[in-house]
Amino acid sequence: MLMVGLLSGCGQMQPVGARSDMIQYTVKPGDTLYSVAWRYGYDPRQVAAWNNIPPPFVIYPQQHIYIIPPHQKYARTGQPPKHAVANRSTTSAAVRGGDYGRIKTPPSTVVAGRHSKVEKHPPRHQNRNISWLWPTAGKLLTRYSLAKGKKGVDIGGKLGQPIHAAAGGKVVYSGNGLIGYGNLIIIKHNDTYLSAYGHNSRLLVKEGTTVKQGDKIAEMGDSGKEGVMLHFEIRRDGKPVNPLRYLPKQDS
Repeated sequence: MLMVGLLSGCGQMQPVGARSDMIQYTVKPGDTLYSVAWRYGYDPRQVAAWNNIPPPFVIYPQQHIYIIPPHQKYARTGQPPKHAVANRSTTSAAVRGGDYGRIKTPPSTVVAGRHSKVEKHPPRHQNRNISWLWPTAGKLLTRYSLAKGKKGVDIGGKLGQPIHAAAGGKVVYSGNGLIGYGNLIIIKHNDTYLSAYGHNSRLLVKEGTTVKQGDKIAEMGDSGKEGVMLHFEIRRDGKPVNPLRYLPKQDS
């Protein structure tokens, strides 16, 4: 069957000049482009551009998505390497305009894009107007520390305690397919910021749902390791940042 995006004679996506050391991820049921990008810590727009996936960033079961390994020097520049973008056919609007990329039945025709350059990341000043709220009340159990493998914060509470959207946006993932996160929700706030809410007992919103700041999106669950808590992350351009630098200060 043919797929939107990159095709080879055997039905697998293969970027022009792809390197043997690129990560190849096979899409599983329930995945979205955002959850795949989250898994590897990349901006979803980069992953879409590297694989020539047009909006609305639809991916399919058994589709092969190429990811640039984090140890590569060019990965730290934030710019996709030329060899990883097949035919340079993803337009700026395509990279920017997608919402959540749910799995659908592969179409029987190929959709070709026009040639243009890949969009650069939007300036930081365009995203400073986001006002964040704490997603739930409770004791701060674990702080952000990339050196210790902590990509967010853990907030303790009671089983079933309400979890709220820290800012308005669109739900781009709602499921339990990411190892280590349990029942997880990811919200896209704009082209730069995403937030995630893990280890929930119940997920109350579906992919594609638009939520407002403060809306109840889940109920707190038991992580099985740390007890009842919420794991909360904020990512900027796909990279984890310290949520405590964005959330309002709490009284000690």
